[in-house]
Amino acid sequence: FGMCTFYLIFLNFILNIGVRDTGVRRWWEEERYPEGIKWKFLEHKGPVFAPPYEPLPESVKFYYDGKVMKLSPKAEEVATFFAKMLDHEYTTKEIFRKNFFKDWRKEMTNEEKNIITNLSKCDFTQMSQYFKAQSEARKQMSKEEKLKIKEENEKLLKEYGFCVMDNHRERIANFKIEPPGLFRGRGNHPKMGMLKRRIMPEDIIINCSKDAKVPSPPTGHKWKEVRHDNKVTWLVSWTENIQGSIKYIMLNPSSRIKGEKDWQKYETARRLKKCVDKIRNQYREDWKSKEMKVRQRAVALYFIDKLALRAGNEKEEGETADTVGCCSLRVEHINLHPELDGQEYVVEFDFLGKDSIRYYNKVPVEKRVFKNLQLFMENKQPEDDLFDRLNTGILNKHLQDLMEGLTAKVFRTYNASITLQQQLKELTAPDENIPAKILSYNRANRAVAILCNHQRAPPKTFEKSMMNLQSKIDAKKEQLADARRDLKSAKADAKVLKDAKTKKVVESKKKAVQRLEEQLMKLEVQATDREENKQIALGTSKLNYLDPRITVAWCKKWGVPIEKIYNKTQREKFAWAIDMADEDYEF
Repeated sequence: FGMCTFYLIFLNFILNIGVRDTGVRRWWEEERYPEGIKWKFLEHKGPVFAPPYEPLPESVKFYYDGKVMKLSPKAEEVATFFAKMLDHEYTTKEIFRKNFFKDWRKEMTNEEKNIITNLSKCDFTQMSQYFKAQSEARKQMSKEEKLKIKEENEKLLKEYGFCVMDNHRERIANFKIEPPGLFRGRGNHPKMGMLKRRIMPEDIIINCSKDAKVPSPPTGHKWKEVRHDNKVTWLVSWTENIQGSIKYIMLNPSSRIKGEKDWQKYETARRLKKCVDKIRNQYREDWKSKEMKVRQRAVALYFIDKLALRAGNEKEEGETADTVGCCSLRVEHINLHPELDGQEYVVEFDFLGKDSIRYYNKVPVEKRVFKNLQLFMENKQPEDDLFDRLNTGILNKHLQDLMEGLTAKVFRTYNASITLQQQLKELTAPDENIPAKILSYNRANRAVAILCNHQRAPPKTFEKSMMNLQSKIDAKKEQLADARRDLKSAKADAKVLKDAKTKKVVESKKKAVQRLEEQLMKLEVQATDREENKQIALGTSKLNYLDPRITVAWCKKWGVPIEKIYNKTQREKFAWAIDMADEDYEF
């Protein structure tokens, strides 16, 4: 008993003193836990809640219908969320305004509800200006003030940002609970503008081991529940009010638990590589099946494989945005063209996918797929399901029968990784310099992002940053022209004088020209890269769908420093891959 108590006190001591583990934990060399067991001991300090609302100064006024109106604290807090977004296009969207006003009224007193009946008569200008001034003041802070904030954040990180899991001190990813605000969503989400409520301790479920010290809730509060479930990896969970989805506090991506999950994910995708030809032959055969259900399943699987579509989940009507995946496609989402742009049997897709991102694509398909789609669409209305005999449950069960652990996401991971590997082989020229090789890598990554439909809006600062980059290129060209003139002049002098000193000057000028040529090329490559990727999000596939060992092997093979591809956080996340893969690794 004495030793056990000492051990727990020691663990607690380690957790509290905030000493960082300096070395990288080589968890991939440790013995694996039995199936389903995630940890044996888990202790942490719980979450950090959003700070309480600070009322606005008396000098900051809110106007309704041209008259000053003092709001109650709850109504004022929600009004500030709208005021902070006043310059954003969200606040001009009808659905955003409607949802905000409906939820705002719920926070008002009866008196406020009777007066405030029209959002258009509300004037948030002074509030908005106040927050802009505060933002500007933060930018103008002195070094000392910034240092003080940094120290406070580090103190918070030391106390709440680490947990003890099985004798190891592990970093927690997101220990701060998101403050209340207005839901934005992506695309034209039907719930945009709704109020994201403040999360209280009474909403929180704590997960830790039975023999750990349970974190204390804030004074005067209690946790919703304390669990001791070592079959899950989360430390804290709660349900958010907009979508009713469960949110979690998890470990950092560099932790054993996250790393093992990643490694397993890519190993599953590699297993698919061994049987993918058999699966493809099978679904091709199934296109001719006498059963409509089997045909629909086979065509859906073809789309998931060829186009990296998500399976798609059924949602309650009106509950969330009208987003679909492969199984939930409707007749209105596709158009069939026997011939289009010189290609036969073209399917034109147009629908909102995950996060309300539009998927638009014209794809030539095999004749039998085209004929089947014509059959599936017969006598159907635009709003009818394309695959009316199929749902994600049926599809996932079939995938499990084909290969243990197989899902639509495994197909995405497999196709993304194999595409990267093939593209890198095609695009990398051995005699290119490092900047050109990095451009080739980003082009290979972009091919994957396009396959997975990872889009983004061009950054707001895009035009400005491109102009700045072009100015740098122009200045560098001038420097290079001057350097070349200097070299020509030095060569002429050396020809006449023929002494060691002028010869040395020529060598020095040659090196200067060479250096400037490399710098110019680097800038031009950067400009090409930015232009090509302005509407493509490379990060999503790089972090979630591409086996990092492919990238590590490519870097080692071509002498590209790994930090040119992965930043510090990504290198920590993929430490296992950097250690494991040599230059001959094949996915």
